[in-house]
Amino acid sequence: MSARLPRRRWLKEVGWRYAVAGLALSFAAFPILYVISASLDPIGSVASTSIVPTNGFSLVHYRRLFDGSVGPFPRWYLNTLIVCTFVAVVQIVCSTCAAYAFSRLRFRGRRGGLLALMLIMMFPNVLAMIAIFNMFAGLGQVVPAIGLSTVLGYCIAMTGGALGQVWLIKGTMDSIPRSLDEAARIDGAGHFVIFRRILLPILRPIIATTTLLAFVGVISEFLIGSLFLTDPNSKTLAVGLFGLLQNDRSANLGVFAAGAVLTIIPVVLLFRYLQRHIVGDATSGAVKG
Repeated sequence: MSARLPRRRWLKEVGWRYAVAGLALSFAAFPILYVISASLDPIGSVASTSIVPTNGFSLVHYRRLFDGSVGPFPRWYLNTLIVCTFVAVVQIVCSTCAAYAFSRLRFRGRRGGLLALMLIMMFPNVLAMIAIFNMFAGLGQVVPAIGLSTVLGYCIAMTGGALGQVWLIKGTMDSIPRSLDEAARIDGAGHFVIFRRILLPILRPIIATTTLLAFVGVISEFLIGSLFLTDPNSKTLAVGLFGLLQNDRSANLGVFAAGAVLTIIPVVLLFRYLQRHIVGDATSGAVKG
């Protein structure tokens, strides 16, 4: 073991890192603590809210969410979980399959397809809002189940970015030696067997990471949802909670903060579940390598 560093040298080489980390954590924790404080403050107005509640602690805002006085919050919560799960699963399945094709296969238009995919990803979703609205307004007249103000229609609209994780997964897949594929082909394995039994276990960390990114991206989506979802029973948390602030920003701040705190719960639970795959599999792969 190395000798203990002198105080001045420790501050110069190591101590400043703790200072920077402390500032970064404080900067990241400030809005979270503010939201939690606003959700527990019984007054819950913009003027009275601070980092530490000065009016005591109360769960009145959480009770208002579930008594129906501000809207069908449980329905918004269920809609959000349905949309996030559906879109995340479709996005990961499509992105993983497309990443295998772009990484392992050689075909005409492969490079152009990758460049076109990158170009499409550069355009924000707001540019497609009017086109999506007109398209689903027309579809709703033929098939009402997937029209405007429907959860299923919103799920289908959000799957337009189903290839949004291709570049991340492809980058990891490119780092896997092709000798594994060649050895499997010698044993008679086809593309599906190579993809499912060889590549997918190795790709588990990046798949877990992209699943979390897709879930968080959908749960916080507001622009398309605000245009697409107008029926109160079809709204998601982002659309429904924003409507509370739009109606009365001062009086509903505490209720909005309580809803924001409850919105974090699925993300935290999903992260806790996927964390073991991200950390454990990555560490195992490093040791084997």
